[in-house]
Amino acid sequence: MAAMVLDGRALAREMRDDLSLRVAAYVAQHYHTPTLGVIHVYGDRSAERYVRSLQISCNRVGMNFKYYLLHHTATQRELESAIYTFSADPNVDGIIIQMPLPIKYDSAAAVGQLDHRKDIDGVHPINVGLLNQNKPSLVPNTPAGGMLILERYGIELAGRDAVVIGRSAIVGGPMSTMLLNAEATVEICHRATRNLADKVRRADVVVTAAGKIGLVTGDMLKPGATVIDFGINVRPDNTICGDVDYASAFEVAGAITPVPGGTGPVTTMVLLNNVLKAAIATHVDIDDDMAQC
Repeated sequence: MAAMVLDGRALAREMRDDLSLRVAAYVAQHYHTPTLGVIHVYGDRSAERYVRSLQISCNRVGMNFKYYLLHHTATQRELESAIYTFSADPNVDGIIIQMPLPIKYDSAAAVGQLDHRKDIDGVHPINVGLLNQNKPSLVPNTPAGGMLILERYGIELAGRDAVVIGRSAIVGGPMSTMLLNAEATVEICHRATRNLADKVRRADVVVTAAGKIGLVTGDMLKPGATVIDFGINVRPDNTICGDVDYASAFEVAGAITPVPGGTGPVTTMVLLNNVLKAAIATHVDIDDDMAQC
């Protein structure tokens, strides 16, 4: 039996339409346009494409966009100065530091310079701590998007066994925490994990965030499992694919996100929703209902 396709594009369109209305209402009431600030160290073309797509998405929902581009020779001090500039700017509501930073930078020190109230990636230690306490404020956009897809399609998590492949601070780690907070039983796998196929085969929910083509195949899956694929990989022919072999997994899984068209579009909408949420928290004192997804 073929899997149900967890269509992120359809959900993202709904979120975009709703967010556009809420942004317009906010601007009309408070005379302030929510603004996203992006800090990027020049050198990664795929990151540059992503930044351009963010600018387009901001325009579509009525938000402003500010861009701080640093030359690859910029020092740690210059990077932190850029972060401070946006953090101190009352017209910038949400900030992302385009990751990964070149290896010469101390990423943790850079993140620590963020105003945590503007940290729409949810990577500041304060926001990480709140998520770990199940009191989330601003949370990492990619895993939050994955959780929204699961919620949108009615995938039950409480009491289910989940395997998360990947433990990064912005995807695998926080996704594991979110699944735990939803009362799933979670096992985290990584490059040193042994017998990965056996662990995946026992899971009701499989999440991949490893950046490896063909990491999970259909014969590794428990029949009816839900598969959330965060992987973004480029094949030799320049087409995009995830970590999961979609064709074989589609025949075994109960539900699966495609790549492209799965988690990516929803991630962008979560990010922009966090910008509005941060603007509301910073500029006005109103009901929390307006800031909800």
